[in-house]
Amino acid sequence: MFKALKEKLFSARKKLEHSLEEAPSEQAQTIPDSGGTDESPAQKTTDIPADQQKKATPRFTDKIVSFVRDREFIISEKDVSDILDELEMGLLESDVAFSVTEAILSRIKSDLTGSKRKIGTSVDSIVRDALSDALLSVLGEGVDICAFIRDHERPVKILFTGVNGTGKTTSIAKVARFLQKNGFSVVLGAGDTFRAGAIEQIDVHGERLGVKVIQHQEGSDPTAVLFDTVEYARAHKIDVVLGDTAGRFHNRANLMNQLAKIRRVINPDLIVYVDEAVAGNDAVIRAEEFAKSVGMDAIMLTKVDMDPKGGAAISVAYAVGKPLLFIGTGQGYDDVMAFNPRLVVAELLGDA
Repeated sequence: MFKALKEKLFSARKKLEHSLEEAPSEQAQTIPDSGGTDESPAQKTTDIPADQQKKATPRFTDKIVSFVRDREFIISEKDVSDILDELEMGLLESDVAFSVTEAILSRIKSDLTGSKRKIGTSVDSIVRDALSDALLSVLGEGVDICAFIRDHERPVKILFTGVNGTGKTTSIAKVARFLQKNGFSVVLGAGDTFRAGAIEQIDVHGERLGVKVIQHQEGSDPTAVLFDTVEYARAHKIDVVLGDTAGRFHNRANLMNQLAKIRRVINPDLIVYVDEAVAGNDAVIRAEEFAKSVGMDAIMLTKVDMDPKGGAAISVAYAVGKPLLFIGTGQGYDDVMAFNPRLVVAELLGDA
């Protein structure tokens, strides 16, 4: 995953390492001399009585000797600025949103400049840690969905929403499979009564997975469908309700009002916004609009395996201030991952 973004980060990492390796010798070359004389510290103390030499103030050349002996150098902004400018272009080319790019670069610069390092310490670890911390700062902590379900009153109600054509209904089936594998019972609510064929689609998924689907006829009130789904879950002690809804754009007032009614009646524990990673910056913009008009608690990105750039996955959580919950990585029911920021960063930096 994220081939292009990994290449940009790898290039920046190696160039930062090289720059920091070169920095000590450059700093040593810029240390001023002791006033234009070639005399050694030993020669300069010959005029001082022997009993006073130990009390003499250390000369500047003595400080240089101490500095070199300690072998400690300060990383300056000059050491990293050109490479960060190049990384900025690389991130933007990989569809990382501008605000996210700025946040990443600011964190790297803050972590590196002004810090000290001793000769012999691993430059690789210094750079790797700075990049890792910067990426984690925009990805956030993520959500342990299994722990979330265990900690909440049953049934846990998860409502899925998003725009048309992003694979929302199939994603719900993948999440159902994921939860089954983790020991939870699931019921599906066919709340997309607006799109022709949507009920049949989720019904097929339910049959293949062995999961009950609550459905009404096409065109019926989706709130009633999802209300019945929650009641079924309570009566049958089902752990999780996964509710489908019609795909919608934020500027469709009737569908937005419908969603607001569903939220009011069902009172979901999680609203998950679904979009596709291949949309790049458009996915980030749409998520921001949905967050303003409807609200969301978490995000699921589909088709991550088809997105070589990776910018949307890096950007969307930071842009809306909500965690990335799941990513879709293929066509099968098992091709879904609970999003783990640390594992993703390890992969991006070539450590996984």
